[in-house]
Amino acid sequence: MTLNETTETAPAVPHAPAAPELSALIVPLLRGVIYQETDASLWQALANLQHRVRDYVAVMGLELILDEAEGYAFLRSRPAPADGGDDAAAKIPRLIVRRPLSFAVSLLLALLRKKLAESDASGGETRLVLTREQVADMMRVFLPDSSNEARLVDQIDTHLNKVIELGFIRKLKPATGAPAGQAAAFEVRRILKAFVDAQWLAEFDERLQGYRQQLETGLKGNGDE
Repeated sequence: MTLNETTETAPAVPHAPAAPELSALIVPLLRGVIYQETDASLWQALANLQHRVRDYVAVMGLELILDEAEGYAFLRSRPAPADGGDDAAAKIPRLIVRRPLSFAVSLLLALLRKKLAESDASGGETRLVLTREQVADMMRVFLPDSSNEARLVDQIDTHLNKVIELGFIRKLKPATGAPAGQAAAFEVRRILKAFVDAQWLAEFDERLQGYRQQLETGLKGNGDE
């Protein structure tokens, strides 16, 4: 499984300079995701200028993905022509790189996406918050049996940190006055729905079986993920 991630290097400026208000939107988008909940003013400006943003980033071979219902926006590379034609868009160097993920991280993303779908179907809270123990329980079902619980938890922490780095979950700060040693909690960010789509979920059981077999082979072979 691969996911798009924005590069940190600023791209070359297209033919005409962007207006200051447009630059104030494009630069944050090139750096990562814009969330409505974390920057309402920037989000509103993007909503108002989205057509200009789309035209501007198209010059760089990118497209704007803006989900008003879920409250997030990001850039991704425009799909290659379906006919494989030799048009100008196909010749533009990629600004958004694709990075392969380990089986364990892909598995975790799949489980989180399914959990998000179940939460939505139940009509419960719009935010999905899970403890580290809940995440561990979800993954443990698909990992080979291990008598070393501490090592298993360390591995799951490593996978969680990678998913945090990718921007699909965020670690929540303990509530004020919370007792020491309270279990760490993580919010699943809804942008995960844009990367693990409904068609992917439709094949969920088959994919999980494949992940499990690959994980078992890898862990038996080298003791790692």
